[in-house]
Amino acid sequence: MLTANEIRDSFVKFFESKGHQIVPSAPMVIKDDPTLMFTNAGMNQFKDIILGNHPAKYKRVTDSQKCLRVSGKHNDLEEVGHDTYHHTMFEMLGNWSFGDYFKKEVIGWAYEYLVTVLKLDPKDLYVTVFEGSPEEGLARDDEAAGYWGQFFPEDHIINGNKHDNFWEMGDTGPCGPCSEIHIDSRSEEEKAAVPGRELVNKDHPQVIEIWNLVFMQYNRKADGSLEPLPAKVIDTGMGFERLVRTLQGKTSNYDTDVFQPIIKVIGDLSGKKYGDDEKVDVAMRVVADHIRTIAFSITDGQLPSNAKAGYVIRRILRRAVRYAYTFLGQKQAFMYKLVPVLIENMGGAYPELKAQQALIEKVMKEEEESFLRTLETGIRLLEKTMNEAKAAGKTEISGVDAFTLYDTFGFPFDLTELILRENGLTADVKGFEAEMQKQKERARNAAAVETGDWVTLKEGETTFVGYDYTEYETSILRYRQVKQKNQTLYQIVLSDTPFYAESGGQVGDTGVLVSEFETIDIIDTKKENNLPIHITKKLPEHLDAPMMACVDTDKRAACAANHSCTHLLDEALRQVLGTHVEQKGSLVTPDSLRFDFSHFQKVTPEQLREVEHLVNAKIRENIPLTEYRNLPIEKARELGAIALFGEKYGDEVRVVQFGSSIEFCGGTHVSATGKIGMVKIISESSVAAGVRRIEAVTGAKVEEIFDTVQDTLSDLKALFNNAPDLKAAISKYIDENAGLKKQVEEFMKEKEASVKNKLIEGAKDINGVKVIKAVLPMPADAVKNIAFQLKGQFTENLFVVIGSVFDNKPLLTVTMSEDQVKAGLNAGQLVREAAKLIQGGGGGQPHFATAGGKNPDGLSAAVDKVIELAGF
Repeated sequence: MLTANEIRDSFVKFFESKGHQIVPSAPMVIKDDPTLMFTNAGMNQFKDIILGNHPAKYKRVTDSQKCLRVSGKHNDLEEVGHDTYHHTMFEMLGNWSFGDYFKKEVIGWAYEYLVTVLKLDPKDLYVTVFEGSPEEGLARDDEAAGYWGQFFPEDHIINGNKHDNFWEMGDTGPCGPCSEIHIDSRSEEEKAAVPGRELVNKDHPQVIEIWNLVFMQYNRKADGSLEPLPAKVIDTGMGFERLVRTLQGKTSNYDTDVFQPIIKVIGDLSGKKYGDDEKVDVAMRVVADHIRTIAFSITDGQLPSNAKAGYVIRRILRRAVRYAYTFLGQKQAFMYKLVPVLIENMGGAYPELKAQQALIEKVMKEEEESFLRTLETGIRLLEKTMNEAKAAGKTEISGVDAFTLYDTFGFPFDLTELILRENGLTADVKGFEAEMQKQKERARNAAAVETGDWVTLKEGETTFVGYDYTEYETSILRYRQVKQKNQTLYQIVLSDTPFYAESGGQVGDTGVLVSEFETIDIIDTKKENNLPIHITKKLPEHLDAPMMACVDTDKRAACAANHSCTHLLDEALRQVLGTHVEQKGSLVTPDSLRFDFSHFQKVTPEQLREVEHLVNAKIRENIPLTEYRNLPIEKARELGAIALFGEKYGDEVRVVQFGSSIEFCGGTHVSATGKIGMVKIISESSVAAGVRRIEAVTGAKVEEIFDTVQDTLSDLKALFNNAPDLKAAISKYIDENAGLKKQVEEFMKEKEASVKNKLIEGAKDINGVKVIKAVLPMPADAVKNIAFQLKGQFTENLFVVIGSVFDNKPLLTVTMSEDQVKAGLNAGQLVREAAKLIQGGGGGQPHFATAGGKNPDGLSAAVDKVIELAGF
């Protein structure tokens, strides 16, 4: 029986034999593509080629791509683990043709690989073809059906609707019919009873799709119409885990050697056995699936967080923790202990896992511990909600309460339902779903973008000239209109551009497009599918006029200084903290820089100062930039260039070198380190477990900081009569102030005792109750002390109301002995009513309450009002 690793290898080797170039998997986390957070299909890394933004280096390509899907046609996060064949992270085996072969070849090879190479029985295979769409003027894909007819009888070729058999990249863009290959893994008796063709695309767990062959031949325009693509594309994707299951004769993906080693360790750690209890089995499958997603995401540079892609990863991790907590009895972090077995099984195909093992385990452990604390908090809050419901005679908690637990505290709804059931209660499911829908609509409205079709003025590809020029003659290739949040913007593609498009942590350039007729502001430059897009608020009136693209050079220079400084920081951090330091993210703006790096403890002030000194020494050396463009990647590695984990590099790369600092980088940089001026680290903090963040400024911004520090010192010296030793002068004043403060406290205690005694002397006996009232010019703390001392001295038959004024702020204080509370008096109610006379409000406990206000003149009347309301 073939192992999973052997099956993966056989696929790419088969297509290599058909003239395909084997390429490595792209990172699962996508950077520099605003339309997508994660790689969710094998074709993602080739989008720029398919869209015509970049020429194909190879006409035929094959790979095994790590993917992440948490929503889609057949897959929702909350379903993963409950069935046997859907996953969050999965591998997709694929082969592509960019304007080379088409349907005939790919169908023939698909059959050859499955039947001739893998020895699958063709009687168990069914294929679907697009049935056509009259409303779009599309006929049935008879061409594909004809090619399949050479291998299969007619009853194994099934018509599929537009939903299943017409693939689209998005609302617009390349699309086309597709053929899915399904396999029937049921027993012979089941096959005899019901033909497999009747179960295709019916969500039967044993009749599943394993391979999809997409024939991209159209482009979908914004108005919904279709136009033929100039170069047809083949894009296939085969579910690796499903293929392994089929070849290993299993009825569940989780029974294969992809997951079983992980599930065995889960059983060892939890003391549970897979196969004994369905709920335990589901939990084990959830954990086994999710551990892969989390580990690969962290490896590829996406840490769990509360925003965008990071939130998705945190949500997946918390789902696994919750299942382990509820069904596997795991009250302590334990998933991080599964990382070694994951690496043992997948580290050969993906060595980046081993390289990042320490970080993966550290981040995962801290995230697990954090969410377990959240679960405990949620359970306490839910218990409070349940008690309130029972006290009110209810058997159901509201959907709003359940949603608050979910949204504010991250408490899963199904866990809420489980705990409620155990306590004889239910939740308002419809109410919860209504709140969820409102949240989704808010998010959808905030992110809604209306994108028009590209209007092409001339054919061509963009040439980036920004490393050498900040001004360059250009022309518009195409443009489109984009509407978002009631704002209309335009995206412009230029033939040649000096504008750097936001990527690699560096913000995009701004500037102007200048023609003899007008000047158009470029407010930002973004990258979409490897295409630099210039964003403007208006279109040029003369679209075909020759133009000069002019970058804002002040902003560019400041960005370049900060970007070059991140490289020097990276090297200095390795020098001071150790070679385990790796960049985990950065942000480069004209005003500052941010650098995230792996390190497992706080960087001390002494270490930060050493790092700063090392970088500033390099700046003073004025080391010139050495730049290597289009350098073969192996040559770059021979140079010792540092690459980022989770970054996709081509066969040729750009390397930036400042002396001993050598890094892969596509950003803009200073011509020599001296142009950075100076660096000043302004903060160091934690981003996530095992990841620290440094924020710093360079050049003129450092001068601004030093000016502020100098001005502050001068002002301080002036306050201390320009003392030559400022530190000694401040220490002396602090000591003197502490002594004076102690004296004041002693004086206040004496005064409080004196005032208390006078109040007792002036007390009135009304119906056997000692009633004390007064208006005093004293601070609130002193009045509170006096009130508590009186209550402590007279434990029965006491009623006190004191009005006080300090800094022109009136305060009403009421206290009483417990017997007066039992008699029906309530200090909180009394002060709330009387506070109206001082234009204020307040409250407190029945035996002690205060109220502040704005009108000191009404204080005496407020004191009398309390006495009146109390009936004395």
